Amino acid sequence: MTALDQPLVELMQQFPTAVASARTHALQADLMASAQSQPGHARLARALGQPAVASVLTAIFDASPYLQGLILRDPERLQEALTRPPELELARLCEQLRNEMAGASDINSAMALLRVFKSKIALLTALCDLGRVWPVTRVTAALTEAADAAVQSAVRFLFASATARGDWQPSSTFAPEHGSGYIVLAMGKYGAHELNYSSDIDLIVFYDAARAAPRLRADIEPSTFFVRLTRDLIRLLSERTAGGYVFRTDLRLRPDPGATQIALSTEAALYYYETVGQNWERAALIKARSAAGDEVAGAALLEEIAPFIWRKYLDFAAIADVQAMKRQIHAYKGFGPVGVAGHDIKLGSGGIREIEFFVQTQQLIAGGRQPQLRSRSTREALTQLVEGGWITGTVARSLDEAYLFLRIIEHRTQMVADEQTHRLPVDAPELERFAHFAGFPDVAAFSTKLVAVLEGVQDHYARLFEKSPGLTTGASNMVFAGEADDPATVATLATWGYSQPAQVLATIRGWHHGRYRSMRSPRARERLTQVQPRLIEALSQTAEPDQAFANFDRFLTDLPSGIQLFALLRTRPGLLQLVADIMGSAPRLARILSRRRRLFDALLDPNAFGAFP
Repeated sequence: MTALDQPLVELMQQFPTAVASARTHALQADLMASAQSQPGHARLARALGQPAVASVLTAIFDASPYLQGLILRDPERLQEALTRPPELELARLCEQLRNEMAGASDINSAMALLRVFKSKIALLTALCDLGRVWPVTRVTAALTEAADAAVQSAVRFLFASATARGDWQPSSTFAPEHGSGYIVLAMGKYGAHELNYSSDIDLIVFYDAARAAPRLRADIEPSTFFVRLTRDLIRLLSERTAGGYVFRTDLRLRPDPGATQIALSTEAALYYYETVGQNWERAALIKARSAAGDEVAGAALLEEIAPFIWRKYLDFAAIADVQAMKRQIHAYKGFGPVGVAGHDIKLGSGGIREIEFFVQTQQLIAGGRQPQLRSRSTREALTQLVEGGWITGTVARSLDEAYLFLRIIEHRTQMVADEQTHRLPVDAPELERFAHFAGFPDVAAFSTKLVAVLEGVQDHYARLFEKSPGLTTGASNMVFAGEADDPATVATLATWGYSQPAQVLATIRGWHHGRYRSMRSPRARERLTQVQPRLIEALSQTAEPDQAFANFDRFLTDLPSGIQLFALLRTRPGLLQLVADIMGSAPRLARILSRRRRLFDALLDPNAFGAFP
C-alpha cells in the first residue's frame, strides 16, 4: 500500500504539545462513547483509539471552538476524513460537489451543497495540517483546489439556471459556461494557489460582450445579464445561512470599483489598464489567473493585459506605489515594533506582507525583461530572483523559511474560530493556549522563534527600501494606494483636522483613476504618488484643512497637466507650502492660477521670486 492509498489515521503524527484540560478529556470521552455505541461508527472508534489521532483532537478541543463544533455536530464527517486516504478524499469531495451541483433544483439547494462541502474540506485540511500529513504548501494548494471546485460549480449552476429560464443558449449543455465570454479571475493568494485556512477570495469578473451576445435572449443586454449572474455568484459563496458560508468574496480589485459594476466588459477593462491602470494594480495582477467561467477567454484577456503588468524597461518608479500598497510599512532599521502578544503576522513588522512586497517589487522592476520572474508563487519567485542574480541564495532561504513558518502560524490563528484574522492573542492564558496549538511547549519558546523570524524578515525588507525617501515628515501612516481605506491613515487624517477622512481618501483615489484631465498621464500619477503625503500634510496645516483640500481638488479639475506641478512640489518644499497656503487662504487666486496657464507658469518659474518666505 502506497502513502496515496493509506487512510489519514495511519499517516497522522503525534501532536507535540497537546495539553488536555478536564473539559477536553470529557469531550473526547463522550465522543469515544458515542462512537462505540453506534454500529455505523466502529471505524471512528478504532481511529479515536490511535495515540496520534487522540493528541490532535486534544489540541483541537483545547484551542479551536470552530473545529470542535464541526466534529461534535457531525461525527460521521470526522469518520470519513480519518478513514480515507486524504488526497483521494479531497478529489472525491470536489468531484461529488460538481456532480451534486449539476442536479441542484434551486439556488437554496445549491447554497446548502456548497456549505456542506466547505465544512468537510475545512475539517480534512485541518487534520492534515495539525497531524503533519501535509506540509503547509500542500494545505494551501488543497484549499485552492477546493475553492476552484466551489467557484466553478457555482458558475456552472448559474449558467444552467439561465439556460432553463430561456435567457441563455449554451454551446454545451454539460458546460454551459464554456464559450460564454464570462471571465472569473482569481487574484491574490487564491490566484497563486496559496489560499490560507480561512481566506477571503479576491475575484475580478469580466465579460466579453461580443462572445456573449449571440447566446443571450435578444432582449437582454450583456451587462444586465452578467451583473445579475455575478450578484448571484456572490450570494452562493458569501451569504451566511444556517450552514455557514463558503468563502467571503471580495470584488474590490476590479478597475475603479467605486464607479464600476461588479462585472465589467473586457473592452472597458483593456481601456482602463492602458490609460489609468496603477502600479498597485500591476502588483495585484501578478498573481491573477483564469479560475472559472470561460477560461479560454480569461487566459486570452490576461495575455492582452500582460504589457500593462510587465513593462519592458526597468521600472524603478513602481517601487513607491508598491511600497505604499494597502498600508505603508516603515521598515527602516530600528523602526517599527516586532512583538508577540497582539502582533499581526501578516501586516505587522516582519510579517507575510513584507515578504510578498519584497518579491513583488522586484518582479515588477525586472519582470518585463526577464519572463522567468513572472511566477504567481511567492516561493517560486524567490528561487527565480536568485537565478536572475537579484538576491542571494542566503536571503532567499531565509525569507522562504520565514514565509513557511508564518503561513503555519497564520493557519493556526484562523483555525481557532474560522475568522480571517492574522493577529495573535493579547490575553496571557489565550496566548499560552495558542503557543501549544502552534506546536510550542510554552510562550517563551514560541516568542523566541517568532521574534527571530520577524526581525529577519524586517531586516531584509529594510535593506530593499533603505534608500527610499520618506513619505511624510514624521512617522504618520499615509497610505493612499489600494481600494480599502487604511484605518491608520484615516486616524492620521482625522488627527490632522480633516472632518471626513474617508472622503479625502476617496477623492485621492479618484485622482489616481485619472478622472481629471491633469491626472490622465501615467507620469502625472507617478509624480503624485511621490508627493501626495506631504501635500495632504501641508494642506492640513492651513486654517481650514477641509476647505483647502476641496480647493486643491477643484484646482486639479481645471489644470491641463499635473506632471510639472508634482515634480516641482516634490523637489521644492517651499513651493509646496506656498501652494498649500494659497489653497487654504486664497481660493479665488487658486481658481485664477488653474485657469490662466501663464500666471501658473510664472508661479512655477524659479526666477519669478526670491527665496520663499
